[in-house]
Amino acid sequence: MAEQISNTQGYSEDSIKVLEGLEAVRKRPAMYIGDVGERGLHHLIQEVVDNSIDEALAGFCRNIVITLHADGSCSVQDDGRGIPVGPHPVKKISTLEVVMCTLHAGGKFDKNTYKVSGGLHGVGVSCVNALSTDLTVTVERDGKMYEQKYKIGAPQGAVVEVGKSPRTGTTVRFWPDATIFKTVEFRYAKVSERLRELAFLNPDVTITLQDERDGQKDVFAYRGGLVDFVRHLDANNTAITKPILMSGMARNESGVETVVDVCFEYNSGYSENLLSYVNNINTVEGGTHVSGFRSALTRTLNAYAAANNLTKKDVNLTGEDFREGLTAVISVKVAEPQFEGQTKTKLGNGETEGIVRSIINEELAKYLDATPSAAKHIIEKASQAAEARAAARKAKDLIRRKGALESGSLPGKLADCSLRSPEDTEIFLVEGDSAGGSAKQGRDRRFQAILPLKGKILNVHKARLTKVLENEEVRTILTAIGAGFGDDFDSAKARYGKIILMADADVDGSHIRTLLLTLFWKHMPDLINDGKLYIAQPPLYKVKKGKQEFYAYNEAERDEIIARIRKEKADRKAAKAAEKGEPVEEAEVIEEGATPDGIVISRFKGLGEMNPEQLWATTMNPETRTLLRVSIENAAEAMRIFETLMGEAVEPRREFIERNAQYVRNLDI
Repeated sequence: MAEQISNTQGYSEDSIKVLEGLEAVRKRPAMYIGDVGERGLHHLIQEVVDNSIDEALAGFCRNIVITLHADGSCSVQDDGRGIPVGPHPVKKISTLEVVMCTLHAGGKFDKNTYKVSGGLHGVGVSCVNALSTDLTVTVERDGKMYEQKYKIGAPQGAVVEVGKSPRTGTTVRFWPDATIFKTVEFRYAKVSERLRELAFLNPDVTITLQDERDGQKDVFAYRGGLVDFVRHLDANNTAITKPILMSGMARNESGVETVVDVCFEYNSGYSENLLSYVNNINTVEGGTHVSGFRSALTRTLNAYAAANNLTKKDVNLTGEDFREGLTAVISVKVAEPQFEGQTKTKLGNGETEGIVRSIINEELAKYLDATPSAAKHIIEKASQAAEARAAARKAKDLIRRKGALESGSLPGKLADCSLRSPEDTEIFLVEGDSAGGSAKQGRDRRFQAILPLKGKILNVHKARLTKVLENEEVRTILTAIGAGFGDDFDSAKARYGKIILMADADVDGSHIRTLLLTLFWKHMPDLINDGKLYIAQPPLYKVKKGKQEFYAYNEAERDEIIARIRKEKADRKAAKAAEKGEPVEEAEVIEEGATPDGIVISRFKGLGEMNPEQLWATTMNPETRTLLRVSIENAAEAMRIFETLMGEAVEPRREFIERNAQYVRNLDI
């Protein structure tokens, strides 16, 4: 770590403001970290890293090292100023202990220390401390090294000086509590996704991730910042412009700064790929910064086109036209962001919209005047989109639903349910007529609707809107859901509270699911954001012993069922032997796949192999089924994977398949 002893100025014990004590974190951990599953576990790392990023935003941190240790712990080391260790002016104990043991205690609440900071709730490292069996924090500052240890959030002694150090910074190492989390095993790939994103957003920082368990290591350093981010997102498309970077800053009447950084480019595709951030937080639902950018983009490009006679007189370019083939990243730094929306990741600060719009208007106008050839390409692409939009208007009217769905509009396709309230109903999009027939017979007609799909739907990622709306299967899906399409889409108008994708557990079924997910991701993302899109989990195996039938959804469940059947048989045999006073024989060890004891194991290759009763009992009955809710935890990575799998370039798709082939299970050939 670099020497930064002099950088402790302005960050003292008085900088730490206390809002409230640490309470109820262990009792209700999901309130603070989202859940106690894999996502919540990895959120612990994010909370610690966010503190280091705050130091970077303040200009005092250049290097962050995250290590996944072989003993199951994780450490985060930075070269910031180091958390103050002297007595806190209010609490009268070490300021380090206040930070580690008090919820909402930290420098981010003092605008003299951090002008902007990340983190949605400010629960910070104290929450990590409360949910760890052990935690050790090491502080290097003022030429000395300090340490304090904790167990389940409680300090195990005072802060002690353990040596000298020429460096500054903080290292937090924690061991997640297995009694709190469903899993305490960190996944390297999941950790790296967020760290790469942070490195793009903070170009002055080098973030290193290393895994002692298998030796993996990555160094994320993107000095090009948002330019590198856009190129990364758009790597699988054919760009028609170079990345366009625009930055600016504005102060309000109180002197509080808002910093705006935007980068975008156009590609030959037809989709908009836009990511937005506020203080490094991914605002998946957009907000005022996004609306400000879109407004400026439309206004400035239209003004340029009109001034240079680049469009036909009868062509009116709209915002939708200028967003076709657009890949953009918006990053704003706001002193006191206000979040709203379903997931509390939609920026609500009204003044930010005007600031972003003003900066983009000015910077984009300069760019267009300086690069007329690029401007011409952009206007030409938007003009083509406008022509296609006009041609698609009639097709769009076909799927725009007004009022209740007419019973005769989908003859032979949709088997609707009798209930009409969306909160009580669900629709299954089922692969194939055979499975659709079984689903229709096995369903509960009161609240379950069935829509059989014929073959693979169109890859909407590669298709212009006109072609999408001309596709019969796509139109059928949109009409059945009844919530509109694209900019007209309104999740609240969906006729069903759950939209469930049900496909075979083979290669073709996976392909169909991917195509369907692409349709929802590109044209109906609010269904995902609102938690209305699900994937059915049909069983992979049937285990039969005599008249008994059991269903398993994976190999582990199959083996557990087989073991249970054999144990029950062995127990009965032992009980009979004990009654007769005979010696108990040890259970015969039978290798997997062998069935000399009458156990028949069969693997379902498709939903069509199940009769209606089986399909209901295993996949459709709300009391016994398993559904996976589709969510976008990391929009940037999800976008990149979609671009890789569904985009134009073949080589990246081949590399992705080869790299991930080792993780494939149950491959049907």
